[in-house]
Amino acid sequence: MSDLALHTSGKAPVPAGGDNRYKAVQKKLRKLGKALDVLADDLETLRQDMRANAARTRGTAVDIEHADLDSKFVVMTDRVADALGAAANSVKDLSTTAREVATQTYQAKRLHAKLYRSLDDIRSNRSEKTPKAGFFTR
Repeated sequence: MSDLALHTSGKAPVPAGGDNRYKAVQKKLRKLGKALDVLADDLETLRQDMRANAARTRGTAVDIEHADLDSKFVVMTDRVADALGAAANSVKDLSTTAREVATQTYQAKRLHAKLYRSLDDIRSNRSEKTPKAGFFTR
């Protein structure tokens, strides 16, 4: 489990309310897909920053070595650079996963539209009330 807190407001980016009407579901899927796209982009920026920090840290280790300081500081600084590189690889994996989930979200949105758009058009354009879902399945 991660210790990272993505949102401090306490509010979910896409509320999972009980509104399951066609347009509400489409809106939720669109919001989720966009949030995942933004997350993937932010993670990629973080990965690049971590890679740059790892390279700078590696350079610092070389500078420490050339300054004839105690070798334990060189070793510790190298370990930090290695840890940053490993963390950057993990962030890349997370970014890839976020992009995959975003793609699946957009696919689910298209499938949902294919299955229910026509029904929603019919129900939305008639003046008479229609039975609630499940009325005919008794």
